[in-house]
Amino acid sequence: MTLQRPLDLATAQHIVPPSVTLRSLVTVTPDHHVPQIVARERAREVFGGRMPFFDQLQKVFDNADIDTRHSCLPVEWFMRDADFGEKTKLYVKNATALARKAAEKALDAAGLKAEDIGQIVFVSSTGISTPSIEARVMNEMPFRRDVVRLPIFGLGCAGGVLGLSRAAQMARAVPGSRCLLIVVEFSSLAFRYDRLTKSNLVACALFGDGGAAAVLESGGDANGAVTIGSGGEHCWPDTLDVMGWDVDGQGLDVIFKQSIPDIVSRDLPAALDGFLQRGGLSRADIDRPCCHPGGAKVVDELEKVFGYEPMGLDAERKVLRENGNMSAPTVLFVLDELIQRGNTGSLLLSALGPGFTAAFQFVHVGPSRA
Repeated sequence: MTLQRPLDLATAQHIVPPSVTLRSLVTVTPDHHVPQIVARERAREVFGGRMPFFDQLQKVFDNADIDTRHSCLPVEWFMRDADFGEKTKLYVKNATALARKAAEKALDAAGLKAEDIGQIVFVSSTGISTPSIEARVMNEMPFRRDVVRLPIFGLGCAGGVLGLSRAAQMARAVPGSRCLLIVVEFSSLAFRYDRLTKSNLVACALFGDGGAAAVLESGGDANGAVTIGSGGEHCWPDTLDVMGWDVDGQGLDVIFKQSIPDIVSRDLPAALDGFLQRGGLSRADIDRPCCHPGGAKVVDELEKVFGYEPMGLDAERKVLRENGNMSAPTVLFVLDELIQRGNTGSLLLSALGPGFTAAFQFVHVGPSRA
């Protein structure tokens, strides 16, 4: 028996990890449309007689720069109270269905079958399910029994960026493997009939439902393909109360501070530059940012951070206008929009999520600069 010698540090440092290519990227939405004007009028019916300051706050619907969004349930469902148990059952049912739809669409776009997948990463923070959603999808589709699964909860709006990063890391660790990323969020199920708060009303004006899926492959010819580059994150101290969920018997109650646009303006530039410097890069290496459009005011500040004129992040505003803030998958909708438009070069995905965390991930589209 011959024992293999362990790699010494000098040798290990010269090993080039396999490239990871994006074989496909797809987006999906549930069937129900909720125009913003309908959302505002239904909110008036629910809260107008119980929320004395509703008339002053309803302008949030007009200022959100959202025309419509999608929901897993008809708008009439939201006209009554529902407990956490009912919402959880609805989450499991709808998340499984949308995740399967996204998976099938991504596999078809990649020209692959379920049995070609070696790893599955599933990202969602708007509901709980054990067994997790990807395990339920595996019982409906012919995936291999030895698929490596990674369900991720709690990343919130940063989940699309960090999910892509985790999927790339898993694929890169096993040369020749294919990883399926599925991101599904049903923010509408966090609607709180019982909460007479400004944050609940803002959530009514802002959030929608949606999903995305991608197939990543390690190794092979990356020339001219969409490749996954370096990623990273920055978690600020003492910011646990900026964004997240308050959980009680009625479900998930959204937490987000009004100061988020100010945090973007004040603190994101240093976090961005720190990430770039750790990789020996600068802002000049970004051909186009690909930002999670958390809201109109957040996009305003992101345009300043990345040096764009007002309304310059037009793909982000288009996705927000047509879908609302879908949490984690939203940035993948933006990436899909940019790829469909023909944008090339180094795109930097960025998003903010609970923690409070900034997430970054480079995606390179088209021929290498070299």
